[in-house]
Amino acid sequence: MAVFQTMELSKRFGDRTVVDQVSLSVQGGEIFGFLGRNGAGKSTFINMLTGIIRPTSGQIEMFGQDVRDEQWKRRIGVLPDYSTFYDSLSAADHLRYFARVKGVALTNEECMRILGAVELAEHASRKAKTFSFGMKKKLGIAQAMIGDPEILFLDEPTSGVDVESALHIQELLRRLHEKGKTIFMTSHNLHEVEKICTRIAIMKSGKIASLGSLDELQAAQQTWRQVQVRHSAFATDEHPALHAFIASLGRNLSWGDGRFSLQVDEEQKVAALVRALVQERVDIYGVNVEVPSLEKIFMQDDDTYV
Repeated sequence: MAVFQTMELSKRFGDRTVVDQVSLSVQGGEIFGFLGRNGAGKSTFINMLTGIIRPTSGQIEMFGQDVRDEQWKRRIGVLPDYSTFYDSLSAADHLRYFARVKGVALTNEECMRILGAVELAEHASRKAKTFSFGMKKKLGIAQAMIGDPEILFLDEPTSGVDVESALHIQELLRRLHEKGKTIFMTSHNLHEVEKICTRIAIMKSGKIASLGSLDELQAAQQTWRQVQVRHSAFATDEHPALHAFIASLGRNLSWGDGRFSLQVDEEQKVAALVRALVQERVDIYGVNVEVPSLEKIFMQDDDTYV
């Protein structure tokens, strides 16, 4: 079931189109990564989804309902691309304040549980003016978790935090996902998105350039796959049929000492290659199939999408 969907959603500021007729559907239980360079329109898109700004045109449905019925706002949590806190309020006081604004009950026990989840329990009584940027980012995630929302919109949840804290936040997102939460997040950390996101969209100039799982994006971006095989020694002239079969599977075949490499255009050919070696009693020590990283896909989209 779609948690939210947009239909030809657009946002213009004067003569500048920031989001251009984006139609997107996110299913319940996904960790959805939303990528794009600065200025691509990611934050504007999230701000429209969460009711912070109004779209110029198009439609948004949240939990199957038109967003003009604002009851859905209690079912979401939002970490915006900016987080402003009151210097004189403590971390716990901030959560209590945001709970009142959201109109949900927050017990002391729940308050401390949320702060503990983002590693701020021991700082519950500290005033926000003493917090580092990274601590404020964690407090922003904590306020997004108030009310046990069904979907979290997180704009750069790990930017500005140290490596250990970033890993902790990633693990927190995994645990929330395991509990059935839907997470829609932007991030400049492509390795992070590769690790935790179930589906990914790449935005370019206000449009969706690519959409799918990491495997789907990799398959779409790479026709030819480089395959490298390490094997036990055998003389190619003693196995002419095997040599000819391997050569027929792809292109740019290169033989070395106990290894060879070639390019194939279908994954099934890798399986056929392994079967042929096994049938000829050639021991296989390793098979490596190079696939494009998310970083490479991102850069290709940025360079080629129009």
